[in-house]
Amino acid sequence: MKTPTFRRALLFAAVIACAHAHADDAACGVLQGASGNALTLREGERADLRQGDKAVHGALHVYRDGAVYRVYWQPDGSPEQYVLANAGENSVRLVSTPPRGAKVDAGPGTLPPQQVLSCPAL
Repeated sequence: MKTPTFRRALLFAAVIACAHAHADDAACGVLQGASGNALTLREGERADLRQGDKAVHGALHVYRDGAVYRVYWQPDGSPEQYVLANAGENSVRLVSTPPRGAKVDAGPGTLPPQQVLSCPAL
């Protein structure tokens, strides 16, 4: 199921409004599905943060607050959750923050692999 553009925009615009990318921001990694494909926005869906040859395995968590979905990535073995904050087209910043909203089983579809502009020290 592909995510309509307006849903994707709503999802990320509402996550963190102040996380804007600048043209000179370089990606430090890629967040992608565990098999190297799109991110399926479902609770517990496997997702990897790839930084060069290194892959940090983790899972997605989906929360809903009214009409707004928030998607978090949690590295395996860590209590920390990072919200996927919009940083431009197919780009996010991983921001450590407590979850907001109620946990749901599924989000609004899929996203292509995302360029990560701020990678946590893992």
